[in-house]
Amino acid sequence: MASPVRVLVVDDSVTMRALFSGILNDAPGITVIEHAADADEARDLIKKLRPDVITLDVEMPGMSGLEFLEELMTERPMPVIMLSTLTQKGSDATLKALELGAFDCFPKPTKATMDEFAKIGPRLARLVKSAAKNGGKPRKAETSALAPVAVSAVPADYVPSDALLTLVANTGGVDALNDMIAQFPANCPPTIIHLASASGFIDAFITKLDKVTQPRIRLAADDQPLEAGNVYIVCDHAKHAIIDKWPAGRIRLIDGEPIAGHRPSANLLLGTIAKTAGTAGAAAILTGIGDDGVAGLMAMKSMGGLTLAQSPDTARAAELPELAIAKGAASQILPLTEISAAMLHHRTQAPV
Repeated sequence: MASPVRVLVVDDSVTMRALFSGILNDAPGITVIEHAADADEARDLIKKLRPDVITLDVEMPGMSGLEFLEELMTERPMPVIMLSTLTQKGSDATLKALELGAFDCFPKPTKATMDEFAKIGPRLARLVKSAAKNGGKPRKAETSALAPVAVSAVPADYVPSDALLTLVANTGGVDALNDMIAQFPANCPPTIIHLASASGFIDAFITKLDKVTQPRIRLAADDQPLEAGNVYIVCDHAKHAIIDKWPAGRIRLIDGEPIAGHRPSANLLLGTIAKTAGTAGAAAILTGIGDDGVAGLMAMKSMGGLTLAQSPDTARAAELPELAIAKGAASQILPLTEISAAMLHHRTQAPV
């Protein structure tokens, strides 16, 4: 039997420490070994206890969570899950935490009650276990060990085909998508990003991505036309996203109960693309945990679409692409730096 994942909970709130410790201790395979109220206390406990994973509050008195995270990533890199509030300030801090090297960020419930915390327990537990398994990789492992895509891979006179591109990611997705979309030309085929876990910091993410990329980055909206040169981010936890037809398709945001615990459901989105776009559809499963998107990718493959999985050794969190590969849903397995070119050349005459 594998040893339980040993977690240190760091938060200045007594209530938050108790609630997060409670839901993690209730999860099989996880043990909260101690908790700390500030950076000084946490620093001593880390040296003494050597936890596998730390949960760290973004906002703390004295040395902030972000300042302590930067210190840890410089002097003692280890898996850290940041806990933040769903405010604009929290959104900006969350994005900064990911840039500094946090394994992922997790939103605090708006109400500090056992019922609210019980709802988030299973996902947080999976995230902690994934961090323990994958969090030892350097933050830039996706790109630093790999050669960049050659400039000639996407020629200056690139002409988009009639393809519809879709990227599915969650844990570690911010870095992966930054690297990928930076390679897209201004006239890329319409591209959908399914990044449901990012809703807590999506405004900050879109603002940053839009400043450094050539295509226009947009938040997906209901009845929105899918047009070349645009990247649409699906992340509304209150709605599912589907594609109504192809070509000249539109994004539709619809009501519905979570599907296998997910709303929006990547499986539902990819399933509608399989039906509407057929061979014009191209999708890639990137870094992430869970299995949402795997069945949809299989549906796209069965309809002749291009289906890719990020090679697990280049993924920040390997569980999602590993499942896609194990299920036979991916027609190709590629490192992150090669996925952009493969998708951009789908249904074009240019060689990859």
